[in-house]
Amino acid sequence: MTDPAQQEILPLLDDQPESQTGVWPAQWIKGAIERGLILADEMVQPNQIQPASLDLRLGCHAYLVPASFLPGLNWTVEEKLRDFSTEKIDLEDGAVLETGKVYIVPLQEHLRLKKRMSAVANPKSSTGRLDVFARVITDNGCEFDSIRERYAGRLWLEIAPRSFNVKVRTGSRLAQVRVKSGRPPSSDASVKRLHEEVRLVHDKDGEANVKGGAIALSVDVVGDPVTGIIGYKAKQTADFIDIDLVNHYDGDNFWDTVYRPDNGGIILKTDEFHILATKESLVVPPNFAADMVAYDTLVGEFRAHYAGFFDPGFGYADRGPVGAKIVLEFRSHDVPFLVEHGQIAGRVVYERLSVETDKPYGAGIGSSYQGQALSLGKQFKR
Repeated sequence: MTDPAQQEILPLLDDQPESQTGVWPAQWIKGAIERGLILADEMVQPNQIQPASLDLRLGCHAYLVPASFLPGLNWTVEEKLRDFSTEKIDLEDGAVLETGKVYIVPLQEHLRLKKRMSAVANPKSSTGRLDVFARVITDNGCEFDSIRERYAGRLWLEIAPRSFNVKVRTGSRLAQVRVKSGRPPSSDASVKRLHEEVRLVHDKDGEANVKGGAIALSVDVVGDPVTGIIGYKAKQTADFIDIDLVNHYDGDNFWDTVYRPDNGGIILKTDEFHILATKESLVVPPNFAADMVAYDTLVGEFRAHYAGFFDPGFGYADRGPVGAKIVLEFRSHDVPFLVEHGQIAGRVVYERLSVETDKPYGAGIGSSYQGQALSLGKQFKR
C-alpha cells in the first residue's frame, strides 16, 4: 500500500518537469522503491534510506580479481569476471578481505532508471575512515561511481582495503548511491549567494573561497588547544576490523596519534594514511546536498577524501546551522607532501535537491557524525 506522501511524488518519477531538476530526497527514494525504479534481492530496509541517498548492501559472495578494472561498453561485469576472477568467496557467514587485494562484490540493489535519471555513488563515511577503497561499477560502464541515464541493471562494488584487513558479510553497507533528475546547476554566483543566505562555512574569517562552483576547504594542523591532537596515522597490523561493529575497537591498537607539529606543518609520506580535519566547519541546508572532490591535482598530489557525500542538514543543531568539521582521509601519492595549517585540501560542490528532504541529517535519524569534530570511524570506542 502506497502512503499519501508517496502518492504525491510518484507521478513525478514518471514525467518530471524541468523545475524538478536536482538530487532526489528521501521521500523520492521511497517512491522509487515503490515504483520499481530501485529494486533489491531482499526487501530494502527503511534505515537504508538516508536524507538524500540509499545505502547499498553487499550480496552473498565476493570475487577475488588480480587488478581493478572497468568492463567497458561491450561487456557486463559478470562476463568480465568469468575470465578475470581467480576465486569466489562466500560472504554469508562473513569473510576477511585482505589489504593489497581487489575484490568485486555484487550488490543487492538494482536500478531501472528512466529518461533524465542518473546516479552517482560513493563510499560511506565509515568505509573511507578505514582506508577502504570502495567504488561502484555498472555493466557496460566506463567510469567508476557514475551511473548513466536510463541505466537498468545490477550494481557491483569494487573493494580494496589499503591499511587494514576488514571483515564484511552479506548485507554489510560500504557504499551509497544518489539519484538525480537532470543536471543540477552549480556556479560561483549561486554558491556565493547561498553562503550569504545561510553561511555555509563557519570560520573566524567568515569568508567562502569559491571557485568553479565549489567551496575550498583547508586542513587544520593546529588541532585541539588543550591536547594538541591534530589527527591519526594508521598503524601496520595484521588484525582485522569488522566493519559492522560499532564502538567496539580500541583506537590505540590501530592508530598512532598525531600531535601539533613544532614547525607548523606535517609531512605525509608516500602511501601512509592519515585522518585529519578541516579548519572550517561546514553547513549543508535541508534543500541541498554536497559532495567533496576527492582528488584535485591543483592543490597537491594527494587524495583528501574517500567518502564525499554530505547530506542535507549536515552541520545543523536544534538552534540552527552551527557547522561541523569535515574529516579528511589523506593519502599522498608519488612523493611525500608537506601539509601546513590553512592549506587548501579539497573543494565541496553543492547541488540543489529536487524538493526539500523529509528526513534531514542528524541525531534524530541516528546519523553517526552530526556535529563531529576530528574522530575515527564508528567502529572505534569514543
